[in-house]
This record gives sequence, C-alpha cells and structure tokens, in this order.
Amino acid sequence: MAEFSTPHTNEDLPEDLQAFVTELFTLARTGGDGAADRLAQYIQAGLSPNLTNHEGNTLLMLAAYNGHADVVTQLAELGADVNQLNDRGQSPLAGAIFKKEEAVIEALLAAGADPRAGHPTAIDCANMFGNAELAQRLSNA
Repeated sequence: MAEFSTPHTNEDLPEDLQAFVTELFTLARTGGDGAADRLAQYIQAGLSPNLTNHEGNTLLMLAAYNGHADVVTQLAELGADVNQLNDRGQSPLAGAIFKKEEAVIEALLAAGADPRAGHPTAIDCANMFGNAELAQRLSNA
C-alpha cells in the first residue's frame, strides 16, 4: 500500500481528491436523501468517521450544526466521536443547542455526548439561550 503524508490543506490534495473530500463535507452539511447511507458506505470502506476539514469540523459536527439528526445518528453508530471539538473548541452538542436543533440534541445525548465538553459547554449554551430546563437536564447528566 502506498504511503501518503497528511496534507495541511485541501489545496495540498490532488484535484480529484479535493472534489471527493468537498463532496463528503457537503453531504454532511446538507443532509438530504441518502446522505447518511452514502457516508456510511464510505466509512465502512475505510474512511475515518472523524475526518476533519480545515476548521477542525468533523462530518458529525457539520451534520449536527445543520440539523441532520439521521446523519448524526448514523455517524455516531459508525464510530464518529460525538465529543470531538473543532479548532475553536466547540462541541457538536453545543452547536446543536446554539442552532436549536432538538432532534440533533437528542441524537447526540443518546450517543453519549458530554454536556461539559468544549468551550462554551453545552450547559453554558443552554443557559446563554435561556433554556434553563435543558441546562438543568444537562447538568444532571
């Protein structure tokens, strides 16, 4: 098997691979028909479930932030880290709370997301956005 060095940016990748990586992150971001299944096929074929983009966002982070609970659930089931922080120290759960994505919040909690991970934490986000009930629930988790 050929050995490859890890590129620092997408621009370091060959053009066809850049297009493929862009497609993967677009699938996670936009969701839609078959996105979860398509990503699952790539992961089952060897793609890291924790692939990150230039901002440290994983496929799961982008799916969570954009409200795709089905994609979040599928990625978590395939080994994606539900607590992996992006380069800004943000967690997928905090992002879902910021975007008020209730189904994603539930999917992440069911998959074991830590409400104390990142900065601000998911608990902090719930408090910042006036959701005291959720903040209390997360504090008791």
